[in-house]
Amino acid sequence: MTRIYYLTRRLHSFVYAFRGLAILVETQHNARIHAIATILAIVAGLLFRISPTEWCLIGLAIVCVWVTEALNTSIEFLVDLVSPAPQPLAAKAKDVAAGAVLIAAIGSLIIGVFVFGPKIWDLVPR
Repeated sequence: MTRIYYLTRRLHSFVYAFRGLAILVETQHNARIHAIATILAIVAGLLFRISPTEWCLIGLAIVCVWVTEALNTSIEFLVDLVSPAPQPLAAKAKDVAAGAVLIAAIGSLIIGVFVFGPKIWDLVPR
């Protein structure tokens, strides 16, 4: 019985995690933009037949953006719960978390340019 209880709890943890991802995409406009960018990056990777190393770079970039967006959203929700009225420190916490997403997005864009840039450049007629 203990083993079944343990497995049930593990399965529930996945349910909660997927619920969290659904909340992220449903409530955050930027998460939907990240979803589109993720799909475009994957389609571009398939079309350009990028190498396994390039897939790793693109995959890490995608994961980095999604993780920072999820953490940013969590921080925003928590700050709003703890400090419903505007507070300078609450605003700073939210701004720093948003800044982390910006850093991840810019870094991912740079990786995308390094991976896809030469492939796109090769398509340009000379």
